Amino acid sequence: MIDENALKIVNDAELECSEIFEKLSEICLHNQDKILESFKEANVNLSDIASSTGYGNDDRARGKLSEIYARAFGAESGIVSPLISSGTHALTIALFGLLRPNDIMFSVTGKPYDTLLDIIFKEGIGSLKDFKIGYEDTELKDNDFDIEVIISKLKELSPKLLYIQRSRGYTSRESLSVEKIEKLIKQVRKINKDIIIFVDNCYGEFVETREPCNVGADVMVGSLIKNAGGGIAPTGAYIVGTKSCIEQISSRFIAPGIGLEIGSYAGSYTPFFQGAFLASHVVLNALKGNILLGKILDKLKIKSFPKFGDMPHDIVRTIEFGDKDKLIEFCRIIQRLSPVDSAVVPYPWDMPGYNDQVIMAAGSFIQGSSIELSADGPIREPYNCYMQGGLTYEHLKLVAIEFVKAFYN
Repeated sequence: MIDENALKIVNDAELECSEIFEKLSEICLHNQDKILESFKEANVNLSDIASSTGYGNDDRARGKLSEIYARAFGAESGIVSPLISSGTHALTIALFGLLRPNDIMFSVTGKPYDTLLDIIFKEGIGSLKDFKIGYEDTELKDNDFDIEVIISKLKELSPKLLYIQRSRGYTSRESLSVEKIEKLIKQVRKINKDIIIFVDNCYGEFVETREPCNVGADVMVGSLIKNAGGGIAPTGAYIVGTKSCIEQISSRFIAPGIGLEIGSYAGSYTPFFQGAFLASHVVLNALKGNILLGKILDKLKIKSFPKFGDMPHDIVRTIEFGDKDKLIEFCRIIQRLSPVDSAVVPYPWDMPGYNDQVIMAAGSFIQGSSIELSADGPIREPYNCYMQGGLTYEHLKLVAIEFVKAFYN
């Protein structure tokens, strides 16, 4: 039963969101057109979606799916596969495909997301460090690239690969716009035209009308159980970019000398193609719900970002509770209002790949899907919660109503 008093507060907030909702719908229309054209240009037929077994030598779906995403993301080539188990897996494949001993990876957005740290630094497990691949980083400055420091380090280090993490991870910074990435790329190319510019695009797909590859990134990586799979793809990830980079990465993905010539999938490819087609609309739903909740948080004097009125650059909202119990309670609200596992009560736990306990609410149809509504956060000060996703706007509106009931005084 919907609480009428809470509904009125949310409806009033919704009216204040109408202008930004209209802008988001225009972006969605542009992206839907881009995706449709990608399907048409790839000449996708029903027979192209069939599954395969064994080596998958005759697996046409593998190539068509990769072509669709490459075209939609403004890239020359791509690898899109259910055989890649996560975004972290895709990032690992791509980094190891491009880097060689004594090369240097240079992150210009600080240290990457928690799950990549062992892949870069931990000795004895086959990390980049084990293969004598160097690493350097520099932090953002006022939520933007520190161009002066970046240029200095480019000249000093001559790195092979420049790494950009578009989304915030478990930090308090803003996500990065494609415009900012474009400005950085133009500056970097003046110093080193051959450096590989590599973007972790997780959570950012179809939020703007352009993607990093449209503005000069050489490689772009993301998960299909986030934005790019439309809430339907059951697993998988994508790697798109220049033809030369994808050729190098493909040798790491399957095997040197084989590249993308084999790789079967006995399950149905239909959800992957449908997910690609629906992705821009599902992202719109998630963004509208995210903006609505941001407005509600403003009314409750709870700090969150992106700030109301600012256009988002990914699907994540950071909520600064500053209180462990409020963080836990919010995650429990998300879980209670989930279609799956609604009776489960989330508790902080020692999650693999993280240095602090993490609480996670995710009552999703696809395990770990963060284009479906979820919320999580590390149990450490300042007790920030990171909310993302939402397959339908109405689901997120119901969460906003429940949030008002729980936190409105």
